[in-house]
Amino acid sequence: MYSYDIQGSKAHARMLAKQGIIAGDEADTIVEGLEAILADIEGGNFEYSVSLEDIHMNIEARLIERIGAVGGKLHTARSRNDQVALDVRLYLRDELKEILGYLDKLQEALLSQAEGNLSVIMPGYTHLQTAQPVLFSHHMLAYYEMVKRDAGRMADVLKRLNVMPLGAGALAGTTFPIDREFVAEQLGFDGVTRNSLDSVSDRDFALEFCAASSILMMHLSRLSEELILWSSADFDFVELTDAFCTGSSIMPQKKNPDVPELVRGKTGRVYGNLISLLTLMKALPLAYNKDMQEDKEPLFDTIDTVKGSLKIFAEMIAEMKVRAENMRVAAARGFSTATDVADYVVRKGLPFRQAHEVVGKTVRYCIENNKDIPELSIDEFKEFSDLIDEDIYDYVTLDASVNARRATGGTAREAVEREIARARKEK
Repeated sequence: MYSYDIQGSKAHARMLAKQGIIAGDEADTIVEGLEAILADIEGGNFEYSVSLEDIHMNIEARLIERIGAVGGKLHTARSRNDQVALDVRLYLRDELKEILGYLDKLQEALLSQAEGNLSVIMPGYTHLQTAQPVLFSHHMLAYYEMVKRDAGRMADVLKRLNVMPLGAGALAGTTFPIDREFVAEQLGFDGVTRNSLDSVSDRDFALEFCAASSILMMHLSRLSEELILWSSADFDFVELTDAFCTGSSIMPQKKNPDVPELVRGKTGRVYGNLISLLTLMKALPLAYNKDMQEDKEPLFDTIDTVKGSLKIFAEMIAEMKVRAENMRVAAARGFSTATDVADYVVRKGLPFRQAHEVVGKTVRYCIENNKDIPELSIDEFKEFSDLIDEDIYDYVTLDASVNARRATGGTAREAVEREIARARKEK
């Protein structure tokens, strides 16, 4: 927290001088002293003392040691309570901007995979059972939408985070004629907090971040699960490059999807951090309580976990190889075009419930005779409904099934291309 503590202290010192609370040359001396301390810390020449309790007191003690008694004037009109609230907001603000950058890279990787595989058809699943054929690009865009919402949530956290608490004092404000808005402008805040009690006791911004991070990690975990399945020998839909996998210690044929497994596992860690922080805050009376020192560990750990997961995930998706033929073969199994037969006879005038029954009998016949739906002769089709004509074959192939779903949000190539173009325009 040292750099943010010093950043806030410099702005506070300048404000004290502007308001005539301390002399201008005193503020200059304080600022120069703080900058020297920052150089010491970053150069590895700063010795921390546990007896001074925290980063605030360590820096202030070194400042007084370096510039004399004038260093003691820095703490005029503030408390460690509003000071730490400021530091955490400054820190999280920078981290959020970095996380938003990683989210953008993941969106780009998903979009690139969608653009590069527009002709690839795969089975779409419900209940992990083959349901209907979809474009692999459409599947990637589903995760693009999730990550887009994640970015929106993080941007919302940043918006509500970016108000300045300094000036609230310990809990009731200060008797000195401070200019909070000046400090907020110096530090790049959109405004100042409006209630001193809330200013020092609010950790909603940290809770919001942990909640948004939990949803984000859930999305990464869902994609991880699919990548684990898809890269298995049973599916063989994708290949993850060696950089994101390891071999087995005793089975040389194996290539274990380490990164997706680790991200899936770390999701529970982020959930735990959210619950820890919620539990910490749930019974605290206003205003500041020492319990709130425990907010750092779950917050810091969530930031590290999310950043690490996003950084490596974007790279993994960008390098992932798609096995198009295996996907297509799988899509052709499981009677994935059965719904298209139902839609066909409905357009011929049959009520959907009766159409559903027709298709059920058709599928049962296919199973008993080891055939897929497109392999049936027209005479076989007519055993189930006289409404079926030769044009049925225009509807029951994989390509026909996919490309018939042209409405916004559908899996037809033209619909997917529209969504890719929209996404590119948004970026």
